[in-house]
Amino acid sequence: MEERWSTEHVLSLAPDAASQKAAGKLSSPAPWSRAGTDGTAVWGECRGSGSTPYRTVVELATPAYQCSCPSRKFPCKHALGLLLLWTGAPQAVPAAEPADWAADWLRARGERAEKRAAAPADPAAARRRAEKRGARVAAGAAELRLRLADRVRHGLADQSAAGPWEAVAARMVDAQAPGLATRVRTLDTVPSDLLLEEYAMLHLLATAATRLDELPADLAATVRTRVGYPADTAEVLAGPTVRDRWQVLGSRTVQMEGGSDDRLTTRRVWLRGAKTGRPALLLAFGRPGQAPDLALPTGHLLEADLAFHPGARPLRAALGTRYGAPAPGPADPPDGLAVAEAVAGYGTAVADDPWLESWPTVLAGVVPVRTPDGWHLTDGHHTVPVHGPAVPEAALWRLAAVSTGRPLTVFGEYGHQGFAPVTAWSGQDRPIGLTTA
Repeated sequence: MEERWSTEHVLSLAPDAASQKAAGKLSSPAPWSRAGTDGTAVWGECRGSGSTPYRTVVELATPAYQCSCPSRKFPCKHALGLLLLWTGAPQAVPAAEPADWAADWLRARGERAEKRAAAPADPAAARRRAEKRGARVAAGAAELRLRLADRVRHGLADQSAAGPWEAVAARMVDAQAPGLATRVRTLDTVPSDLLLEEYAMLHLLATAATRLDELPADLAATVRTRVGYPADTAEVLAGPTVRDRWQVLGSRTVQMEGGSDDRLTTRRVWLRGAKTGRPALLLAFGRPGQAPDLALPTGHLLEADLAFHPGARPLRAALGTRYGAPAPGPADPPDGLAVAEAVAGYGTAVADDPWLESWPTVLAGVVPVRTPDGWHLTDGHHTVPVHGPAVPEAALWRLAAVSTGRPLTVFGEYGHQGFAPVTAWSGQDRPIGLTTA
């Protein structure tokens, strides 16, 4: 039988709350006609204010969307409404052959993908570009080392005379090192008692960026990632892959700082292999008005190939071939660690990647408690502070209400500042997402 998505899965694709609300009004059969599905796509015509209905089609694997409406949001309310209809009222979206207009779009999309895959590469040109960028990054990193040394010689107690770091960050952007630029921008907001530590870690990264040829291959790959070298997904997928049944441990969607009309949306999805036990992180990005196209329901299992980005501690992965749709996972919560084991696991990860700020971790048998110092998770022997601006206070109170003093299994990111919870399980109940209020 065809595996249809949950309502939560569909709504997670929406670019904003207004789109979710508007889609709910289009989730009944009334405005739709000629709706159908062939298992790989869903299509239908939605009655609007004009005489011509809007033609909407959704390709399910990516997913990808096409609608004849003039909306600048992506996916639009019609695509979301059609998916809600498909998952909530299957009889209204029967199995059928695609309508001509839907088939034309699906075929054109497939042809474009084939052309991109068949495009010839120019190794010599790619090598020249890489060498040119490497020289610019090395020059920028060397300049950053001098700037950091000057600040230390000037004295950490008085940084006002040195001016803001924004100009240095702009120089790193010019040097094609956006990762260095991002870390430099944060220096103006770092508390004074942590400033020397941040200087040291940034100086270490800048030094490594000037000596990439001398580093072991895995560590050099980590440095390139931290500096901001672009990741070629096609190149990653062309390398070794790991096939497993990947359990979706949780996801978090955040918007970069900026004006309301120009914020980039980033979605992080954490997986763990059912056979290998290996953690993986998938990233997806959405432009303004567009939700990231990757949405996997928490708790489900997805059999697929993953290709891991190279590094000293590989975690980020690219999603390759999928062997079916996500299916409901086990009722029991995932296996987890005690707090002391989580601390040791993070320490091992940091030994491989000294710039690692957190590591995906499942804590077992912990209870949320609120103290004058804030929220904590305790297993009765050790306690870890809850840290993470993406976790709203209301979600933590909900977590406490679910626990009622009983131990929970909680997935999140453990780092040097504490534990940022993402998902919680109470017995065999469905997982509870903690990244939205």
